[in-house]
Amino acid sequence: MDNNDKIDFVLPWVDGGDPRWQAEYQQYSPGNALLNTQSRFTEWDNLQYLFRAFEESCSWVNKIYFITWGHLPSWLNTEHPKLVIVNHQDYLPSDALPVFSSHPIELNLHRIEGLSEKFVYFNDDCFILDKVKPTEFFKEQKPVDYGLLDVTHDGTISHIVLNNIDIINKHFNRHVAPELAKSRVLTGNLKGWFSPKYGVASLLQNLLLMKWKGHTGFVLNHHPQPLLKSTLEEVWKREPDALNKTTYSRFRDNQDVSQYLFRYWQLVSGKFSPGDYRQYQKQRKYVEVRTKADAERVASDIHNKVYRMLCINDAIFKGRYTKEDMSPADFEHSKFAINQALATVYPDVSSFEKRPVK
Repeated sequence: MDNNDKIDFVLPWVDGGDPRWQAEYQQYSPGNALLNTQSRFTEWDNLQYLFRAFEESCSWVNKIYFITWGHLPSWLNTEHPKLVIVNHQDYLPSDALPVFSSHPIELNLHRIEGLSEKFVYFNDDCFILDKVKPTEFFKEQKPVDYGLLDVTHDGTISHIVLNNIDIINKHFNRHVAPELAKSRVLTGNLKGWFSPKYGVASLLQNLLLMKWKGHTGFVLNHHPQPLLKSTLEEVWKREPDALNKTTYSRFRDNQDVSQYLFRYWQLVSGKFSPGDYRQYQKQRKYVEVRTKADAERVASDIHNKVYRMLCINDAIFKGRYTKEDMSPADFEHSKFAINQALATVYPDVSSFEKRPVK
């Protein structure tokens, strides 16, 4: 395979039930409880279905970089030729460890030895439910994305999103260079920002938000994100202080920046190929599981193959939008329902799994 054609996947994972990990976690305390709920570390026991999807639906993938604190799923075939196990200490500064936030892990992905220029960043709650072509992630050597403007994000990570936007506006504005004015960025890339594949409503939103001189935000897509390693390297070169500060942030904090900064940078610098957002909305879905009823709806959607990609976000602990913790009984019921549905899509053991001993 030509180096220009290689596409890697990157997947961080944590087993919040590992006693050794828990012991280390207990030595520290997050300053912001809302940003660091236990749902970020809850094990749903369905990672094998993502690996089955990698084999059955994305057989073209070059390498899968699996990032962990050190623990591994007992079923994982670590000898698989496409699998590369990456420990936090392999690419993060030793004096920044241990970390219990995804942000340092994400911001430094370009430091992983051997990682290809083109890669797709996965979370372990993002499931592929049908065959995916490489062109759904990259076209003409550029990440497939959607140049869609938005106003500020309203979730628990809103401060972090604003930090990302602040950096974008710092580097892309009319005072830095006339061609970096927001209006010039958009009109200079009409194909990217005004693609008919976005639909009338999205195009109208872009037109309306052009009125503001600064970038107010971008439509947030919580799905596997295609990135260029060179983008991470460029942003690190331009903003080392902000990225270093987050790298040394052991828990999530409102002062952090996140990997979305790299996506935004690609958008405003024109390093993306416009995808079909109308199809995206029909074929991909982001859902938050707060109740047993939520889980049952998700299981039904999986079983009926309503979507081709599904991000199942864990929101089972009390937080900004979740009124009460999900009970242990409801959690077990929810986990069983979702995993049983995933098993109907990918019933066969993959070569990424150890074969059962007969």
